[in-house]
Amino acid sequence: MVLNDKAATNSGSYSAAGRLSIELNGIAMSSLQAPHNLLPDPVDRAAQARRLQQISVVLSVVLAVIGVQTLLAHSWPTSLLVILALLALMVGMRLNQRGATDAAIILVLGVMTAVVSASLWLSQGLYSGALLAYPVILIVAGMVLRLRLFVSLLLFMLACVALITCAAVFGWHRFVPQPMGFGRMVNVSCILLVCACAVWILANDLRQTMQRLQLEIERVKASEASFTHLAQHDALTNLPNRLLACDRMAQAIGQARRYQRRAALLFLDLDNFKTINDSLGHDAGDQLLREVAGRLQGAVREMDTVSRQGGDEFLIVLTDASDLDAISALAKHVLNSMIQPFSLKGMQIVTSVSIGVALYPEDGDDFAALLKHADLAMYQAKAAGRNAFRFFDARMNADIIERLSLDSGLREALRQEHFVLHYQPIVDIRDGRLLAAEALIRWRHPQRGMLGPNRFIPAAESSGLIVEIGEWVLNEACRQMKVWRAAGLPAFVLSVNLSPVQFRRGNLEVMVAAALQRYGVPAQCLELELTESLLLQDSARFIDSLAGLKALGVRLSIDDFGTGYSNLSYLQRFHVDKLKIDQSFVRKLQDSAQDRAIVTAIIQMAKSLQLLTTAEGIEDEETRQLLAQLGCDQGQGYWFARPLVAAEFAAYAQRGCVPAGLSTD
Repeated sequence: MVLNDKAATNSGSYSAAGRLSIELNGIAMSSLQAPHNLLPDPVDRAAQARRLQQISVVLSVVLAVIGVQTLLAHSWPTSLLVILALLALMVGMRLNQRGATDAAIILVLGVMTAVVSASLWLSQGLYSGALLAYPVILIVAGMVLRLRLFVSLLLFMLACVALITCAAVFGWHRFVPQPMGFGRMVNVSCILLVCACAVWILANDLRQTMQRLQLEIERVKASEASFTHLAQHDALTNLPNRLLACDRMAQAIGQARRYQRRAALLFLDLDNFKTINDSLGHDAGDQLLREVAGRLQGAVREMDTVSRQGGDEFLIVLTDASDLDAISALAKHVLNSMIQPFSLKGMQIVTSVSIGVALYPEDGDDFAALLKHADLAMYQAKAAGRNAFRFFDARMNADIIERLSLDSGLREALRQEHFVLHYQPIVDIRDGRLLAAEALIRWRHPQRGMLGPNRFIPAAESSGLIVEIGEWVLNEACRQMKVWRAAGLPAFVLSVNLSPVQFRRGNLEVMVAAALQRYGVPAQCLELELTESLLLQDSARFIDSLAGLKALGVRLSIDDFGTGYSNLSYLQRFHVDKLKIDQSFVRKLQDSAQDRAIVTAIIQMAKSLQLLTTAEGIEDEETRQLLAQLGCDQGQGYWFARPLVAAEFAAYAQRGCVPAGLSTD
């Protein structure tokens, strides 16, 4: 089974090592086991058959020469033995060619041993040159037989030698040495020739085996080196990975400790990489990561290490980082190198990075601590607007602890129903008639008291709990609207804020339709407030969600208009119903000519598009009158009423008028 992409890439190294292990184990175990086949190396039976064939050919030639010599010498018994040996060789060669190597080995070696032994007995005994054939046969047997048969053959030869010796000593048989002659020279030379051929074949096999083993060893070493490289480097960018970065950081810390210096770890995260990846495709995203890797390597010193943490995250290990100004200069250099356009699929793409910096020994004394703190600092850089760098500060830990506490508290608040909705009236800016109300969530914290949304909504969005909280807000608002309608309150629109995270989940329109149906609230009585940044997504899923919501009949408004990317095109494209002018412009309306011009432009633009306008943050009569003169339709703020609990809002709605001055409700 392949566990991951790296394991699949390195399978070749394991294969080479595995093959070498199999061969060595097979050789080692061959002497301990007694398998059924006779060959010493079952993995290489073809080679053994080839060796037997080569030796058989040499033996045939030699026996033919000896046979001719014995015939000329009229040594008929020896000639007969030679003829028998030749016949056995021919049969053995035929059997070997047909694949019956085991039988051929037994036949050839057995007959040759028997012939030599008979020749010794019939001729000169131990004085005969035929005795030299025993070592030759043993050499051949060592090449092709298992240990058990080899030992059996050796014992037989020793027994023959002992028999011949006893026969000579006790007078059972008389062995007469023959005078030296050319015949003996021929016999001995032929035997030495066979021995030389066998030794050469054996030595050549050993050489080839050693060469194969050396090649396998080199292959294993290369595979191990490749495996080590792959284990320590990122496959996409060929940068060191987290494993190697950890090792390099440990080395940097060791040097810094030895020489009383600093070391630094930089955590980099690409800004808006997901948008680029989703819009241009993963191939373009991979190309961007490779080019980013190249730029990072070009931006640092040779002694520093650039690594890829994973995804769009990178690390830089600074070995000597005693000078904080130098670290800042390096971080700025990296930022400047990243903002230069990248060419992807024929387009010029501009991106940036956010960098967090952690220092040894101030921020940690090991890789894990420095990585954690550099990561926190990087998120601070993103929160500061991205394309920035931040050094780690201990207060960041406190913020994280606070966020973790909020996350667990939010989950508990959902279970224990600690959330409550307040409702702030939205009125006709000219006569004060109640037109709508904005549902605003509050958290009745058991220890901290009543918390506003700015205290916990960011944490809810980052953790994903905003989806569950948003669903609760929608259902609670619809439930309360049902109660008010049943009580006979004047008709008005109830406004609910939506988070971008809710759109990304993809089932928002289904959730809204279910809430309306569950509580019997008409769709026209519900208004959903969107942020300007949400409209910039312009994704297929977002467009489909907006179309689905409009099909339900609910109203759409843009909250805090003027603070983001105000654009006429998306106002026309998404068919919103209302613009809510941000209170930052409203509160300085009387004193700032610039804010007055902005508000005037928004109102006029809305009217040209047949959209309603609501001014937020109205806190005095003079501001209300000025907005009315500018043509604003609706007002919201403390001058009319603070956010009210359900019972207070019901009383306010039943009065049907706006208090003269700041409401004390």
